[in-house]
Parts: sequence; structure tokens; C-alpha cells
Amino acid sequence: MPLLSENEIREKIKELKGWELKGKEISKLYNFKDFIDAVAFVNKVAILAEKANHHPDILIRYNKVTLSLSTHSEGGITEKDINLAREIDKLS
Repeated sequence: MPLLSENEIREKIKELKGWELKGKEISKLYNFKDFIDAVAFVNKVAILAEKANHHPDILIRYNKVTLSLSTHSEGGITEKDINLAREIDKLS
């Protein structure tokens, strides 16, 4: 899957509330009521990621979850990342 240009990425993430371009990945911070809700969200993300065979980097800090997406095999951001971000946003 081909890499997206920086302009393509910026246009596509305009549709994705809260996602930011950070180097060669897109990321988003999610806030939850507590740790249990944060982990429940991560579990739902894990199911989506497995189905897509595309796995985000996940950082959990109590009630905050940061997700970062990049297509490591391509060395940057592809349509796979945008698609998974879109699906993840439907969960929250």
C-alpha cells in the first residue's frame, strides 16, 4: 500500500476529529472516566486491529489512552492508518 503525502494526510485527518500528524504517524489522545473504561476501550480497539491486521501503538495512563498509527512496513502513513482511525473513532 503506497505512502500518503503530507498534504494527503492533512486533508484526510481533517475528517478525523482529534487526530494529529506527528512525524511518520497519526495519533490521538482519548480521555475516559477511569482506568476500567480506558482498558475497555483498548480491548475494543484490539478487536478492530486484529480484524484489520493492522495494530496501533497504545499507551495507557490511568484514564488516558494515546493511539498512534503508522504502517511500519511502508515506513509511514498509508490508507490503512486512515481507515483504522476512522473505525476506532466509531467506538468512542
